[in-house]
Parts: sequence; structure tokens; C-alpha cells
Amino acid sequence: MATPLPARRKRTFGVYIGRFEPPHQAHLLVMLEALESVQKLIVVIGSARAARNIKNPFTADERQELIAAMLQGAGIPRTRVLFVQVRDYFYNEALWLSEVQTGVHAHTRGSTDVALIGHIKDESSYYLRSFPAWEFIPTHVVSPLSATDVRKAYFEDRLADVQGMVPPTVHAFLDRFRAAPEFRELQAEYAYLKQYRAAWQDAPYPPIFVTTDAVIVKSGHVLLVRRGGLPGRGRLAMPGGFLEQDETLLACCVREVHEETGLGPGIDLGAALRAQAVFDYPDRSLRGRTVTHAFHFDLGIGQLPRLSGGVTRVRRSGCR
Repeated sequence: MATPLPARRKRTFGVYIGRFEPPHQAHLLVMLEALESVQKLIVVIGSARAARNIKNPFTADERQELIAAMLQGAGIPRTRVLFVQVRDYFYNEALWLSEVQTGVHAHTRGSTDVALIGHIKDESSYYLRSFPAWEFIPTHVVSPLSATDVRKAYFEDRLADVQGMVPPTVHAFLDRFRAAPEFRELQAEYAYLKQYRAAWQDAPYPPIFVTTDAVIVKSGHVLLVRRGGLPGRGRLAMPGGFLEQDETLLACCVREVHEETGLGPGIDLGAALRAQAVFDYPDRSLRGRTVTHAFHFDLGIGQLPRLSGGVTRVRRSGCR
């Protein structure tokens, strides 16, 4: 008679990384499976400290509370779940890795008995290979469900579909959030971006937009504008906009500054130019692939110039 294999001991800590925008049924199943193998589960919540948009509609605190509530609804004590919130670092992967490791270390306090939980499904799962000091435990939960599907159904008012995708505690939150002004603004943004993308769907190639942004400083102050239109209506932004056919990047930037801020033509921005940089992260704009060229102008010290709000242009660069 074969000798039964000894039960594998529980690891002290497990780490599960995601954005959870919002947490859904597959997330819950992965966490419950992980908690069978670890004593405490550290949930790392990404895209923290970012403004609400249709890709990241919920704050990190909201997502943290939802995850704790849905696990508690499944019978898991809150003492078995710990949280780390990390922001996005699109242009410095090392900073993101460091923030994840620092946050996890604050809970493990030097313990090396740490396992990373996840499922390598495609290149978007690259980060699961980025923590070699942690043992990797692949999840057996394989589901076609994604938070993108949940958000799409949510903003399109397909409420029955949403209910089947998320745990009851998450559904209750989403139902309450629909009454908030933030939801109405997000839903309007969703409709705007859907129409915007549809306008380019028959193009022979996916479009690549070129924009400029101005970082203008004077006497320790930075010049910002408040967006008057979608996407990002009401949010602070750097002056900037889309490149036109007959202008250079610098000329575009200067034109947009004057149009949006009323900064007097007597101020020679060209002479105040100190640096420039390109920001080309592929998913940086929800409108589509948008490469922006940022120009840094230093106006020195002295009295701040008089400004006047400009008229929002239809083709503003948006989520720069």
C-alpha cells in the first residue's frame, strides 16, 4: 500500500498583485485558493494615488475595503489579509519593484517565507518573473473574466451582467456608486472615449497622436490649467494640445500656452526654454496611442504674470 504524501505546510506569507478595478469573482477564487496555502495573504493594489478615470475608476482605499469585505463575506477573518498600495511608474520599473518589495517587507519584517501567487497568461503577467526571491505558486483558477469586462458592462448599464461577474459585496458597492456624481462623470467619459475611438476605426492603420505639454515655472510656482472638457473634465493639467500640420513641436507648445492661459505675448517662452523630453508609454492616454513632447520653461523669479482662462479646444491632448 502506498504511503500517503505528507501535507505541504502553509507558507507564512503569500503575495497577490493586481489592480482589482473592481475586484471580481475570479479574484476572489484566487485569493481563497491562496489562503489554503499561506497563513497571511498580502494583497498589493496597483494604480494607487491616481485620479479616477474609466480604466481606474475606484480609489485604492475603496478597492482595499472591497477586497476585505468580500473575503470576510467568504468567511476569511480580516486578520489574515494585509494590504500594500503602490502607484504606477510607467517610466521606471525599478521604482515600482522597489515600492512593492518595501511594502511587502513592512508586513513580513524580514521573513523569507514568502510566496508569489498568480497566473502567467500573457506578457501582461511579466511582473510574476520580477521577484526571484519569492517562491512562485501558480494558481489553478483559470477564468476568462477580466475587470475590463466588468467595467464595460458597468458603464454600459448592463447591470445583470455585472451582478454575475462580482461578489455580492462588490455588487452592492457598485450599485451605491452609481448614485454618485463621480459615476455620472465617468460614464460620460466612457461614452466620449468610445465615440472618439469609433471615429478612427476605419483608418488603414491605428492612429498615433502627437501632442505637446508645457511645464512653466516662475518663483517656485507651476502653471496649470483646469480642464473644461472630456476626458478628465475639471482636473488640473499642464497646458498643451495636439500638433497641427504646419507647426513645429515648440511652436505648438507655445501656441497652446497662449490659447489656454492667456500668458502675454511679451513673455518670450523660447528664451525661457530649459529642457525637453518625450513621454511615449503606449497606454498613457485612454484616447489611443499618444506621444507627447514636454517642454520645460523657467521664467525666473518675480511677480507672477496675469492669466486668463482660454477656450477649451476640441482636440486637446487629454490624458497626457
